[in-house]
Amino acid sequence: MSIEGNCKLRNSRQFNLVYKSGKSMVTKLIVMYYVKNNLEFNRIGYSVSKKVGKSVVRNRVKRLMKEACRLNFSSKKNGYDIVFIARVRMNNANYKETEKTMRYLLKRLGE
Repeated sequence: MSIEGNCKLRNSRQFNLVYKSGKSMVTKLIVMYYVKNNLEFNRIGYSVSKKVGKSVVRNRVKRLMKEACRLNFSSKKNGYDIVFIARVRMNNANYKETEKTMRYLLKRLGE
C-alpha cells in the first residue's frame, strides 16, 4: 500500500466516529478500530496515550506503527477508516514485534 493515496484521520470527530460505530481487534501491543467509509481509499489514524511514555517514546511508537502499516497494508482492502491505538507494552517493542502485530491486524481487517 502506498499511503500517499490515502488520507489521514485528522480530527477528534473522525476518530470518535470510528470508535463508536466501528469494530475492534485487540493484540498485546495494539488495538485496531475500523469501520467502512464508503470511499475508494482508506483513512488511517494513530493514537498513542501519555501512559505509553514521554513525547520521545510516543513519537517513536507512532513512527514504528506508521512504517509497519506502510509496508504491510494490502491495497486490495480499500474503503475503511482505521485507528491504531498503541497499548502501554508498545514502549518496549521493537520493529519486528510491531510489524508482526500490524501484519496480523491488517490481514484480519474486514472479517
